[in-house]
Amino acid sequence: MIDWLRRKPEDLAVDLGTTKLPLAIRRHPRARRLTMRLAPDGSEIHITMPQWGRTADALAFAESRREWLAGQLAKLPARQCPLERGNLHYRGETLRIAWQEAAPRRPLVDGGALTVGGPRTGLSARLRRWLENEAQALMEEDLAFYCERAGREPPPLRLSRAQRRWGSCSSSGAIRVNWRLVQAPDFVRRSVVAHEVAHLVHFDHSHAFHALLEQLFEGDLPAADCWLKEHGRNLYAAFG
Repeated sequence: MIDWLRRKPEDLAVDLGTTKLPLAIRRHPRARRLTMRLAPDGSEIHITMPQWGRTADALAFAESRREWLAGQLAKLPARQCPLERGNLHYRGETLRIAWQEAAPRRPLVDGGALTVGGPRTGLSARLRRWLENEAQALMEEDLAFYCERAGREPPPLRLSRAQRRWGSCSSSGAIRVNWRLVQAPDFVRRSVVAHEVAHLVHFDHSHAFHALLEQLFEGDLPAADCWLKEHGRNLYAAFG
């Protein structure tokens, strides 16, 4: 749970001169020290701290690292329309956009290209809808797979357009996964779905949760986490 701590909003933000970043503070039972990262879209600072930690310490920790935060902001990829860029990312591959007005409007993956037709007007929106539809289908397959392993009935899957989270599982069992993960390699997307399925059994990040996640996921969890840390921000560059 994110702890906003009933303070004035401006007190829970770090001023970097050109922008002011709010803090999202999370107290974790297994945390032994303060850790900090920038949200994938650069919109806020995430701080994890021990349950006994003070809010003032978290704020001081973030303020002492203004230079690092500014550097991270500078590394954020510039927003660029896929049509201007000439390609889009799909399941870890970079597909060249092969637009031909006379071709079928439904995008078709053909080797290293994505063939799509219809009018150029509105094409970017159609490409996004195609990616979202692909995400829904792939993630529903992932969800069924991991729920079977966990001995649970698959709950309805909802796509998330969140700017700060890759997935979530509510106390009612509702699972949401960020559609942008369809652009990432399959093992990265599947690791997030497996993570949320593990929360259907353990609604925390306890040792039992992590043990179950390791049983559910067939891939390399550290590698998936590392990929998201290094490349996750790039998934926001095409469609915001």
